[in-house]
Amino acid sequence: MSTRLAIVANEPSGDLLGAALVQALQERLPEAEFVGVAGPHMLARGCQSLMPQERLSVMGLVEVLAVLPDLLRARAELVRHFAATPPAAFIGVDAPDFNLGLERRLRRRGIPTVHLVSPTVWAWRRGRVRSIRRAADLMLCIFPFEETFLRAHGVQAHYIGHPLADAIPPEDQGPAARAALGLAAADLVVALLPGSRRSEVSRLAAPMLQTARWCRAHRPGLRFVAPMVSTGLRALFEAERARVAPELDVQLLAGDSRSAIAAADVVLTASGTATLETLLLHRPMLVAYRLHPLTFGLVRALRLIKVPYAAMANLLAGEALAPEFIQGRCRASLMGPALLAMLDDAPRRAAIRRRYAELHGLLRRDAARTGARHILDLLAARGRAT
Repeated sequence: MSTRLAIVANEPSGDLLGAALVQALQERLPEAEFVGVAGPHMLARGCQSLMPQERLSVMGLVEVLAVLPDLLRARAELVRHFAATPPAAFIGVDAPDFNLGLERRLRRRGIPTVHLVSPTVWAWRRGRVRSIRRAADLMLCIFPFEETFLRAHGVQAHYIGHPLADAIPPEDQGPAARAALGLAAADLVVALLPGSRRSEVSRLAAPMLQTARWCRAHRPGLRFVAPMVSTGLRALFEAERARVAPELDVQLLAGDSRSAIAAADVVLTASGTATLETLLLHRPMLVAYRLHPLTFGLVRALRLIKVPYAAMANLLAGEALAPEFIQGRCRASLMGPALLAMLDDAPRRAAIRRRYAELHGLLRRDAARTGARHILDLLAARGRAT
């Protein structure tokens, strides 16, 4: 008799994580069956999807409110299905607002529950840890400090490493990236990463371009590259360049942030996943971010953020190796001198690269197989594996 496992991934990023986990579980349980909500990568691994992933793939408060009744219906449908035909375990992939509620209902029915990717309760809204404790028999964490935090709050958690660290080789990607982009080994290169959302680019393109213009005025030979995740964001960035730095030459790339980062001597990046990718490519960086003024005021007034740094790279390092320029500090008069100081300090850059390489090794744990092993341990403890 095969082992039947339920797995729900609400978004494309979760589909990639879920597919890797499914593959690792199939290596250990070749006869396992997987059913739930899947995207194309999970479907390719043989998962059965009870509904289109697009039905659950919603971002943004207003967008969620518009489809909330259908999301609640979808969750109820999944509860009914899995209550009627209980799987050996349920795995929720990210999307905590949806999946933790689903896990809590299934756990009450005696189904072991696993959640992959911890919500950022260690950074803000720490009260959510109570929901995690009620929902998940097992939390699989992708950052090392998450396991310590969650265990201290009564959650069974295991650190499995970060999938992105597995995907990026530890060897220096710089020479190949420069060759692909037509950049010489002797060029001084700065990568500009203003974000992947329109709101980010609309707030960060101008100060980043002004910083680049300031640096070029003081160092005429500098080269700039900027990856754009979509044609719409490229048009927005180009419009800002024409407005604030029309004379500035920037090599724009269609996506391919990894090549831009790897080719750079220093990266000026928005806070977010890009700081982790920059760390994993072992590149020194400066981090910029601007929120809507009302949002920033509320976050600060309510003291919602409980961590000392905005950038994940700094949180992992435990120190501000990447200078942060948040809100009012996000301006060329501060970022320009800091960027040139980083470019001029080769020993500092070398030390940062060595530290980032160490952290890359810490995060490179074969996350999918490590996660699969912990899931199988849970099944064995509950007498669910066959």
